[in-house]
Amino acid sequence: MNVTRYKCSVLAVDDDPAILAILTGQLGGDFDVITACSAEQARVTLSKRSVDIVLSDLQLPDETGLSLLDWVRRTAPRTARVLITGTARMQDAVDAINHSQVHRLVLKPWRSEDLLQTLRAISRSLLLERSHEHLLDELRKLNLELEQRVQTRTQELEHALGQLQQANLILERMAATDPLTGLANRRAVDAIARKELQRRTRLPGPIAVLWIDADHFGRVNKDYSQIAGDQVLVWLAGILQSSIRTIDTLGRVGGEEFMVLAPGTDVVGAEALAERLRTSVEAAQTVYLGHTIRMTVSIGAAVAEDGTPAGYEQLREIAAQTLKEAKEAGRNRAIIRLIPPPAT
Repeated sequence: MNVTRYKCSVLAVDDDPAILAILTGQLGGDFDVITACSAEQARVTLSKRSVDIVLSDLQLPDETGLSLLDWVRRTAPRTARVLITGTARMQDAVDAINHSQVHRLVLKPWRSEDLLQTLRAISRSLLLERSHEHLLDELRKLNLELEQRVQTRTQELEHALGQLQQANLILERMAATDPLTGLANRRAVDAIARKELQRRTRLPGPIAVLWIDADHFGRVNKDYSQIAGDQVLVWLAGILQSSIRTIDTLGRVGGEEFMVLAPGTDVVGAEALAERLRTSVEAAQTVYLGHTIRMTVSIGAAVAEDGTPAGYEQLREIAAQTLKEAKEAGRNRAIIRLIPPPAT
């Protein structure tokens, strides 16, 4: 794709034809704009063609914009989601971010240039394959812009500070979160693991690291599509998350690779946890465009028993080695290995 010539598509959803006309006029120069006057009409459009960005009003005649955007998140997770609302309630922002995982929240009345800048930023991210680093860059720039507004617009200080705090919350969340699955990302998992191991030096106990890989994941992308692959990853993340304890940490550390940090877990507990994860995935299924998709996982685990010193790099390396052994042994299995105790 030639990113300098490609125009991202925007599906604008609002029950007011005048608003749709304004959006078409404001965005038409930069985007391929499609309109829908209800959530149902938007669903029909999305079932017939792919759309890069969905821009929805909060209040729709048949359901809320949050409900529509949550449906978009589940059925087309690679589509960017933007909510327009005429209210500034903090609960709307919380619901939009936590439940529907919208990418942007735009308040009415909006400035044409502000809206264009927001959608251009999303468009750049989409054309660069949703580069996580690029999104962080954009949010840091937003922080700087908001700080400058605080300095130059003292009469809007309270409002500007609220925006800055909200942007900081989003930045912190994105810095530690995998944008597709909503799990902790590699950076966050590494940080949590090192803190847990540091705590273990003060409060000794066993600990386990489990490395999980989706078996033959490439076949999903090959047989169906990359969108199907993304759906499978989101589905797998949900199954794995429901199979661990509240004190455990699950993160996505690679394309189809996940990691579990399980404090207070000895070799017996690690074996039980690994088997629970494996069988939960094996017994489940997801459906993509009428096709039932089943998956299995291979798991490699490293366990340091109580009294056995271990560093994060050592645990991670042994977990990776045992994962490789599990895959070479036929996949859909778990291999557990103990960190050897220090020589006496």
